[in-house]
Amino acid sequence: MTIKQMQEKLNLEGVSLDSENSEITEVYTSDLLSDIMGNAPENSVLVTIQAHKNTVAVATLKESKAIIICNNRPIPEDMIEAAKSEEISIFRTEMNQYQISGKLYSLIESI
Repeated sequence: MTIKQMQEKLNLEGVSLDSENSEITEVYTSDLLSDIMGNAPENSVLVTIQAHKNTVAVATLKESKAIIICNNRPIPEDMIEAAKSEEISIFRTEMNQYQISGKLYSLIESI
């Protein structure tokens, strides 16, 4: 499934769209950036409430192509700019981490 398909199927708000055609096969959910650095699979979509530019730095380190920010948290401009510079898409959802992770799991497993 592509990131664009993920956005459409889950009705995610696109905040920064820079990797829409990238394929996703993994998702990692965490709010602890050191946990993401140590355990997230490369090329996974990151699901978190951590809406700041350090999240983009960690996503870059793990070669993630997308970040989903939950609970409709505001996303600062410096995070958006960092994501654009690293070609990482950012999405926002009103769902919490549990809800969006379950939906992503179902979508990926159905492929």
